[in-house]
Amino acid sequence: MSTAPTQLPVLVAGGGIGGLAAALALVRQGFQVTVLEQAPEIGEIGAGIQIGPNGFHAFDALGVGDKARSRAVYTDFMVMHDAIDEYQVGKIPTDEKFRQRFGNPYAVIHRADVHLSLLEAAQETGQVQFHTSTRVVRIEQDDNSVTVWDQNGQAFKGCALIGADGVKSVVREQFVGDPARVTGHVVYRAVVEKKDFPQDLQWNAAAIWVGPNCHLVHYPLRGGEQYNVVVTFHSREQEEWGVKDGSKEEVQSYFQGISPKARQLIDLPKTWKRWATADREPIGQWTYGRVTLLGDAAHPTTQYMAQGACMAMEDAVTLGEALRTHGNDWPQALDMYQRARVARTARIVLSSREMGRIYHAKGVERLVRNDLWRGRSPERFYDAMEWLYGWNVGNCLDAAKHNA
Repeated sequence: MSTAPTQLPVLVAGGGIGGLAAALALVRQGFQVTVLEQAPEIGEIGAGIQIGPNGFHAFDALGVGDKARSRAVYTDFMVMHDAIDEYQVGKIPTDEKFRQRFGNPYAVIHRADVHLSLLEAAQETGQVQFHTSTRVVRIEQDDNSVTVWDQNGQAFKGCALIGADGVKSVVREQFVGDPARVTGHVVYRAVVEKKDFPQDLQWNAAAIWVGPNCHLVHYPLRGGEQYNVVVTFHSREQEEWGVKDGSKEEVQSYFQGISPKARQLIDLPKTWKRWATADREPIGQWTYGRVTLLGDAAHPTTQYMAQGACMAMEDAVTLGEALRTHGNDWPQALDMYQRARVARTARIVLSSREMGRIYHAKGVERLVRNDLWRGRSPERFYDAMEWLYGWNVGNCLDAAKHNA
């Protein structure tokens, strides 16, 4: 572990998955960290998320691999079915051959369990200070420090600021000020107890049913005692980016023509959370002096690649490696971090948009989608995933050498 060249802490705006991962990466480089979180407590909402091998490589690099593994459910395969006729579009084993290829498993886990694993590790370091009910409203910097003011006028001074404050980032707003791109796609998420989940769908898999302008996802959580259910549809309304409680009646109104086997998913949850989704156009500059962006603040994406949390953790690991490489020289490290991450995360944002189109195909496009992977072997699937799942701490800075 290197020695930090300053007594000032690093400020991290946001106590979510990206912010906590950044805090851990920074502590490993010898820094003290001050996390500023606008919510009244450090916590996480949401339901299940999927973690690919790249996510586990990030967990390991942050020192939380064992914690995360103990809370994850390891799937046997990923599978896509046509929601109209139940045709199996593609199936990818995530067995021992998959693990050998990518060096880590594919798993599903509750978002709160990812957050808890990172939070416990951050607290155990003794080097991370948390300020809750603290919303960043203004940022100023000079050559050697950054000062942040919260909504109460309190000032926090650090040697750098990491803007990990999510999809509606205040830090991004001050330095970039770009508009969100509201997709019109609405996501409903719920967690269902195993006893209430249909036996004919209790697969140990990340499963998706794709239909015209809609899709449904399900997979086990917490040792198989619960199931995550996610449904997505193209809204008839003019949507605004945000989260609110959903209604069963609205969900059911969007899934006409879906096969009974898939349709039973939308009848299960007693309560739903409703997300109106958005992303932003990828940008080439995240770093402004001693301030940089990380996670959803840097590259907010739709959910179709199932990589939001993984990308935030990759960002954090890469930031730490850039600091290590440059002996904790902030300007050089932030430049390298940005060059290492911009193209990869932009590929996720753009690929996610295209994946949403593939999932929601109708008419002749649906027929094309159902033919895309016919007869494809597991090895060919793995080859296609190499760019995504082959990431690790050893190669995380490679892109910076090509994007000078």
